[in-house]
Amino acid sequence: MATRVRPSNKRCAVIGGSGFLGRHLVEKLLDRGYSVSVFDIRQSYELPGVTFHQGDLCDKQALLPALKDVSLVFHCASPAPGSDNRALFESVNIQGTRIVIQACIEAGVQKLVLTSSASVVFEGTDIKNGREDLPYAKKPIDYYTQTKIEQEKLVLEACDKEKGFLTVAIRPHGIFGPRDPQLVPILVDTARRGKMKFIIGDGTNLVDFTFVENVVHGHILAAERLRPDSPICGKPYHITNDEPVRFWDFMSEVLVGLGYAAPRYHLPYALVYGLALLLWLLALILRPLVSFKPTFTPMRVALAGTHHYYSCERAKQDMGYKPVVSLKEGIARTVQSYPHLKQGA
Repeated sequence: MATRVRPSNKRCAVIGGSGFLGRHLVEKLLDRGYSVSVFDIRQSYELPGVTFHQGDLCDKQALLPALKDVSLVFHCASPAPGSDNRALFESVNIQGTRIVIQACIEAGVQKLVLTSSASVVFEGTDIKNGREDLPYAKKPIDYYTQTKIEQEKLVLEACDKEKGFLTVAIRPHGIFGPRDPQLVPILVDTARRGKMKFIIGDGTNLVDFTFVENVVHGHILAAERLRPDSPICGKPYHITNDEPVRFWDFMSEVLVGLGYAAPRYHLPYALVYGLALLLWLLALILRPLVSFKPTFTPMRVALAGTHHYYSCERAKQDMGYKPVVSLKEGIARTVQSYPHLKQGA
């Protein structure tokens, strides 16, 4: 019987490595001396030390070559949170994750780090300094959250020390930074259409925004501390900037940095949330006949008008985590990276 080649502990795979977080993660792994196998359905890119595999996450035979001789896998593939395509979320986040776990075990992968989300415990009401022992949301307010809950459960339940397959879930919140295709471009587009004049609620709600390099740092710490004797096996960890900030102060700083006016006028939270819920239901009912996408979904309104910030104490204790980039520096670097989105550009 042929002796099986042991996967290299400096060779890893990033599933979703063409995405915003995935690309930043790949670059940092290369800096740390890893060779990286990237698997993604999106367009490839060339970097020394990276092997690219293009394919559908739900196709195990396409995925397996990307995991050859790999000891560590980061799974950060997901549809954009703002999508309302339930079938896509279920296909990628649930079915795709089942296939990732099967392929990892089949390929002899020893460690799987999942990019989860702090939203798995969020139901649209205040969370202040939330810890990881909060229950999963019983009434998730969008398909993204609903499927991320199922995804996280699948990955954490797959952790098996006896079989040598270890898993951990990282729950970032409010990721932002250079090359982000969501937060800043959507914010600027909304401002250009004259729809960023209003503050939802009284504007005092505190939230976590997390610079992408801190999220990457949390992933790599988790991967390098994921051992059979480690307390992190099979557990979720919040990763944030550990600097809760007023939601509308953060938005204003980004907007003003790019040359746009900060929002000034207040709207009652209950009114806006009720309107968003009505429009969302209307879009659902009329979908077979007319397609329209409301600017403010119930989830977006809840994120804009409630407190939602999380404790990083468990990550500090178990992984030695602390942010490597401050919120102020992160905002400045993000604004500088979008010269083409500046007012008048």
